[in-house]
Amino acid sequence: MQAYYYSQLSKPARAAYTAMLECFLACAPSWRVPDLGQAALTEVYTRLKLDHPEIFWVRTYSYRYTDTSDYVELRPEYLYEKTRVREQQRAIDARVTKLLRPVLQAGKEEQEQFIHSFICRNVRYDKLKKEYSHEVTGPLTNGVGVCEGMAKTVKLLCDRLGIGCIVALCEADPEHGVKYRHAWNVVQVNGAWYHLDATFDNTLGSCGAGRFDYYNLCDEKIYRDHRASIYPLPACTDASGFYYRKAGLSVTKFEDAQKRMQQALRKKQTHCVLHWRGGYLTREVLAQLLQVAQQAAAARHLQAACSVNLPQSVVCVQFGEKMDEKILEETADAGENAD
Repeated sequence: MQAYYYSQLSKPARAAYTAMLECFLACAPSWRVPDLGQAALTEVYTRLKLDHPEIFWVRTYSYRYTDTSDYVELRPEYLYEKTRVREQQRAIDARVTKLLRPVLQAGKEEQEQFIHSFICRNVRYDKLKKEYSHEVTGPLTNGVGVCEGMAKTVKLLCDRLGIGCIVALCEADPEHGVKYRHAWNVVQVNGAWYHLDATFDNTLGSCGAGRFDYYNLCDEKIYRDHRASIYPLPACTDASGFYYRKAGLSVTKFEDAQKRMQQALRKKQTHCVLHWRGGYLTREVLAQLLQVAQQAAAARHLQAACSVNLPQSVVCVQFGEKMDEKILEETADAGENAD
């Protein structure tokens, strides 16, 4: 797949993009780049870093210019010396090769799920926000990352498997309580584009269950709790690719929810995750779902508790011998508000 953000640029911006890319790949101390002005060069740099998650060693850049030249002298600031960059490149390549070996012959849907599960099971959100956590080195070599690092890692792995993937980026919106910018992915599976936010799913799971609340969402659903991307993205119009719908975990009736809970209890599972598609998930509906869960649990001499992701209408039911009967509201925003 052609670099997505590169394809959106004008001819002069593409020239600057290419020059920057050559500079970074060579780990050069400086490089001649077309002078587009500060704002335009910043945008080119941002787009390049989103297109190329494999370039993990560039911290930022500065430049020098003269009034009589059409070029500026780009001066990158690198996280590591060139020798260390090459060592880490080899380490990451070996890590990715070994990681993806089990799914090389699998279908794209299985490969996508494998990547999502890797992020959710093996990467811890880095509240200290170390520099490498913003790059693929965080998740792949240190087991930690922030939303940017996780989204870049998803793209790197998708790129290796031939899955169309874009890193989406939105700005902060303090007026609506969003203090920091956030990054997630848009992936192409079976010809359709979907939103995939592995960071949000990674930060969910207070009841201990693996979550897919932000797995293959359409535009209408992702923007319930995401700000609009700062750059145009492919339209994501297919609602049928949502994980819980495809897995048969999306219900429209209380009876269906009860059956799923009973099935989980028969299998001696401690959790049951459901997507409610039977209208608005109001307090009354949640109370009814909790009552259904408690009835199903009582039949096996257990108790039930619920947590809910309201924007995505996902309910996680937990079973145990002694449970808090309150309904806990989960917020999948650790990546956005801690990054």
